[in-house]
Amino acid sequence: MNRRAWSVLLVLCGAIFLEGIDVAMLNVALPAIRADLGLSTEMLSGVVSAYVLGYGGFMLLGGRAADMLGRRRMFLFWLAVFLVFSGLGGFATEGWMLLVARFVTGVASAFMAPAGLSLVTGHFPEGPQRTKALSVYAGTAAGGFSLGLVAGGVLASFGWRWVFFAPVILSALILLAAIPLIKDTAAPTRAPGGFDLAGAFSITGAMLLLVYGVVRLEHPGNGWTGTAGAFVAGLALLAAFVAIERRAANPLVRLGILRSGPLVRANLGALLFIGSFAGFQFLATLYLQELRGWSTLETGLAMLVIGVDMILSPTVTPRLVNRFGNVRVLFGGLLLAVLAYLLFLPIGLDWAYAAMLPTMALLGLAFALAYGPLTMAATDGVDEREHGLAGGLLYTSMQFGTALGLSAVTAVSVAALGDGGSPEAGLNALHHALLVPVAATVVGAAITAFGLRARRTVPATAEVPA
Repeated sequence: MNRRAWSVLLVLCGAIFLEGIDVAMLNVALPAIRADLGLSTEMLSGVVSAYVLGYGGFMLLGGRAADMLGRRRMFLFWLAVFLVFSGLGGFATEGWMLLVARFVTGVASAFMAPAGLSLVTGHFPEGPQRTKALSVYAGTAAGGFSLGLVAGGVLASFGWRWVFFAPVILSALILLAAIPLIKDTAAPTRAPGGFDLAGAFSITGAMLLLVYGVVRLEHPGNGWTGTAGAFVAGLALLAAFVAIERRAANPLVRLGILRSGPLVRANLGALLFIGSFAGFQFLATLYLQELRGWSTLETGLAMLVIGVDMILSPTVTPRLVNRFGNVRVLFGGLLLAVLAYLLFLPIGLDWAYAAMLPTMALLGLAFALAYGPLTMAATDGVDEREHGLAGGLLYTSMQFGTALGLSAVTAVSVAALGDGGSPEAGLNALHHALLVPVAATVVGAAITAFGLRARRTVPATAEVPA
């Protein structure tokens, strides 16, 4: 790749890094935000859930909008929106201001992320160059989250508002660099039938309701009636969306794209892999801070080794993919994640960090092997004009995985804890909840194994999608 290609890639990587670091920094700063603004537990949880609702609810719409309205236009516009509302979050004096800021920031990410991914695949031709670019892109995305834990701890020590102001500075720099560098790689695919507004409203409403239902699972005390109602209404809107798309002259989502086995397996694998890590990270944070009394900065530093994927993804992963293919490398990454979670299962109240280090290191290696191939598989075999849609599907799966992973470990932990409040009871609840990431990753590996079998059954003369 020449100097301009690397510049384009670094700008796009900067945007996905911004998204990861923004989420991680906020998670670390939540206790400081509650102490300063006097937020209730429900309001504090809502600050996190608002972003998930905005992101998950509008992701499919964002992916299709990138294809139909222009990838560069969507990327630049929503990057500017991200900048503005991140700054407004830093000036918040009430809980509702944070809720609005985080919701709109989530919506901005939902439009920006699939546009960014489709720009990466559009700027770099299929083959070793695209493999290299996507490996760097994926490593940056995963590394942003792990480095964000450390950055959040440092910034929160100066004041929690810097957790919102720092992304403003970073996004402004990315925007200034992106305007002259980023070019549209495909003409917008507008059809005579116009924009599918009915499909857009139905799928956005369905995603919002389904994500809201998942978020409510974390709080069983709210009652099951509202949760069940959210799921039923969401599924009803989803069924209406399918019916609309079958009849639409210019559908928002071409349903035929879901017939791609590699794409479906990639999305299921992403949901389970990211969901398992989100649940593990949440449990590990509770263990280190609440059961061991570590500070936010110490917790972030303990997980910093996971960020080794930022080094391995652009250097090792492309060579492995070129030699063994996406599916085998992805399968190896999932197996390493299973091993990492199993090693953490017997965690005790007196474990030294050296005993936890193998889990953290293996997770960094697992991310390096799995995240990039998942990103590649999500667009492999998909028409160039639908890469925005494919990216939207992938990031929707990741966001649902995050919400499901957090809700599942929270529900299991609360059920196992019961009325116990001792460290021993907390450790017992932790042991039960840690089984969730193990089980999710095992299922993800099993689904990916079907891809290995599919490759073996295809005749040697056929072209096999990675």
